[in-house]
Amino acid sequence: MMYTFIHLISRAVDRNGIDPDNIDIHTNDPLIIAMSLKYCKIGKCPEAWQKIDYLPNIAGNVIYMLFFLTLFGGQLWFGIRNKTWSFMGTMCAGILGETVGYIGRVMLNLNPFIMNNFLVNLIPLTIAPALLTAGIYLCFGRVIVAIGAENSRIKHKLYAYIFVGCDLLALVLQAIGGGMAATARDRKGSRQGVNIMIAGLISQVITMALFLALWADFALSTRRAKISCSSSRTQPQLYDHLRSTKNFAFFQWALFAATILIFIRCIYRVAELWDGFSGSLANHEATFMIFEGPMIILAVAAMTAFHPGRIFGDLWGPAGNGIKSMGNIAEDQASFVPLGEHEWNTTTYHRVEHPGNVV
Repeated sequence: MMYTFIHLISRAVDRNGIDPDNIDIHTNDPLIIAMSLKYCKIGKCPEAWQKIDYLPNIAGNVIYMLFFLTLFGGQLWFGIRNKTWSFMGTMCAGILGETVGYIGRVMLNLNPFIMNNFLVNLIPLTIAPALLTAGIYLCFGRVIVAIGAENSRIKHKLYAYIFVGCDLLALVLQAIGGGMAATARDRKGSRQGVNIMIAGLISQVITMALFLALWADFALSTRRAKISCSSSRTQPQLYDHLRSTKNFAFFQWALFAATILIFIRCIYRVAELWDGFSGSLANHEATFMIFEGPMIILAVAAMTAFHPGRIFGDLWGPAGNGIKSMGNIAEDQASFVPLGEHEWNTTTYHRVEHPGNVV
């Protein structure tokens, strides 16, 4: 009898003294509220205790999630088929992050009080675009080689090294800030975390703005060279056929559109978090559903429809290594090591020189 009585008491309250069946919903003590949240359900606890002020729409978020899963399949298909391993890795990681984030939003609809649900929504959606922009930088370096690296302010490989490095810094700041803000026990701690997140987002915006400025400078330099008729002397012949195709032009526009869309999304996220998680914009679902999901979906769709592996074909590897002529290929083959996307052979590149043989 005594054992049963003690067991019933132990079930009534947890080790922190919180009774799951009789939560004090009138308390203003943030510590008690934090310890009670894991027992909360919709209708059982005050709405003011929710991590966000609204319940995310299940249908809309599931649709976005399905879009991302479809795009993931497309990226996986083209990536494996064309052996664009580095591009495929960054894109697939970013798309999976977006997918997990929207799963977190569905979880928030089911229970908006649980911290883990909030984190599954917050962190992946915050850092995933930084992975997607890494894919853009990898592509642009190859575009420069194909068009004429002499018109670029910096070497083609530095685009990946510099801008991916900056994105990694932004990613780390956003992840740390998101974790701190979401797990803080007081308003001051939450504000510090949000400030770190905003710093990461602002650094990402600045990085993308610098990238767009260098892109504009490259485009203007290329145009001036074309007008002065000097481009024909500097453009590598290895990519003559690639440059002549409409798909290559469409690919550049798709890459530019994806960059602008992600740039808009990053600016929105800065504005969204400026007033913290309790701000009006951070709790306005319609704005989120316009400037978050669709921006990234359209960006990834553009980079899937005009996948670089499909556009560059066998030239993806050489362009990544800055190879400009058949002579460079012959020299490189002397120390050939199979590296997936960096594999090539002389026969393949003769196809490029004879457009009639291009498949």
